[in-house]
Amino acid sequence: MNEQPVSLRSTQHKPTHPGAILREDVLPELRMTQTELALRLSVSRLTVSEILHEKRPITPDMAVRIGKLLGNGPGIWLRMQQTLDVWELEKGGNYTHIQPLASESV
Repeated sequence: MNEQPVSLRSTQHKPTHPGAILREDVLPELRMTQTELALRLSVSRLTVSEILHEKRPITPDMAVRIGKLLGNGPGIWLRMQQTLDVWELEKGGNYTHIQPLASESV
């Protein structure tokens, strides 16, 4: 039996960068500027700008900062970034030569 794992998320569409969520949803809802967000997170405006424009990932440190500020914890921000990172690796990497162990043991 050579079954492939089933994923509930689409592998065809690129997952949303957490910076896009901040840019499109969070900041407008809070009526907050990039500069104010940077001040509240104690990071540079450049750092915030790069995250919002999807040029920089959400690091664990940044996830803690954002999670504390918004009151929703770091987990959601890390999961969004991890989902994007894995999607990009699977789309861009060459992993076809790696065979699951289960296929050898049957």
